[in-house]
Amino acid sequence: MQIPPFNVREIREQFPALRQKIYGKNLIYFDNGATSQKPQVVIDAINRYYAVENANIHRGVHYLSQRATTEFEASRIRIQKHLNARKSEEIIFTKGTTDSINLVAFSYGELLNKGDEIIISAMEHHGNIVPWQMLCARKGLVLKVIPINTKGEIIQEEYDKLLSNKTKLVSIIHISNTLGTVNPVKEMIKKAHAVGAKFLLDGAQSIQHMKIDVADLDCDFYVFSGHKVFGPTGIGVLYGKEALLDAMPPYQGGGDMIEKVTFEKTTYNHLPHKFEAGTPHIAGGICLGTAFEFLSTIDLLESEAYERELAHYAEQVLETFEDLTIIGTAKNKTSVVSFNVKGLHPFDIGTLLDKQGIAVRTGHHCTQPLMDFYKIPGTVRASFAFYNTKEEVDFFAEALEKSINILR
Repeated sequence: MQIPPFNVREIREQFPALRQKIYGKNLIYFDNGATSQKPQVVIDAINRYYAVENANIHRGVHYLSQRATTEFEASRIRIQKHLNARKSEEIIFTKGTTDSINLVAFSYGELLNKGDEIIISAMEHHGNIVPWQMLCARKGLVLKVIPINTKGEIIQEEYDKLLSNKTKLVSIIHISNTLGTVNPVKEMIKKAHAVGAKFLLDGAQSIQHMKIDVADLDCDFYVFSGHKVFGPTGIGVLYGKEALLDAMPPYQGGGDMIEKVTFEKTTYNHLPHKFEAGTPHIAGGICLGTAFEFLSTIDLLESEAYERELAHYAEQVLETFEDLTIIGTAKNKTSVVSFNVKGLHPFDIGTLLDKQGIAVRTGHHCTQPLMDFYKIPGTVRASFAFYNTKEEVDFFAEALEKSINILR
């Protein structure tokens, strides 16, 4: 299929939420780091499933069940191809990024022993901190944290020092949800593998902003949430290398993850079903496939370049404001601009922007240790998608100036 040239106006037409007014103002949606808006094709797919396709999947002999099963598994294959995974069996449906990380922490964690070490970074989302803390407490493991510099970049020399033959897993966010930093994960993965460690890549903020090739990256696990990539909420993906997933015990027990059950013994199903206990989020799985089908119509290299330019433009505009500090100035960053204004609380700024039709996120963004590093309670975060425009950034700047003047 030939992909049409990137055209933000045509893309915006496919997102009905962007056409609404908030408090009489045209909606400017700058909260894409929290969740993305949905294209009409995904909304239609959700409605169609519940209207005429609803059925439970696997083992059903009737038409609706077989059709739903076919569409659910076709979605798995579509995601496999998008990620360039070797097999569809390496694609596990979960509830989202956090659920995927918890699955790995529990199941891969069962293969680890007291004294083994796990490495994360100082910029991680709570979803990539707490599961490892819980695992360490349960198994007697050691959690180590790579420091960052004030620009919001992982200090690679410190990473090198932490790596050892005790390191069993490194789990790193691909793009910081708070800072927009794009981490040099391909090089970090190679370093982890050099000491025999596995690497989990948190793709919650990268899957929607760049082309992901898990074979080229050579990550052992890649996780993301459907709602961040223009799909439904409540559905996510864990990609794992087949040999690793085969070696890991199941995360949960119940229907679909079994091959045979007796009171004496249960044998487990093959991949991917071994990790998908119970009735899955069928509509979510099918419609996440629709979201990736939509994504296949976008030139991701062009959209990535566009988003980087848009974020850079927003930073240039914000740098003209007196007493405004941008938090996170990494050389390689995209799609996110976090900032504070001296003497003003982020919540107050966000509230006044909302009254002018602008959706931003305020607070610690589930990165409290990162806020502690910068010695701030939180930030105002504008996060972009390929449907945002420079005109929206200009209006945002005007609204921000009004908000600051009111608060002062």
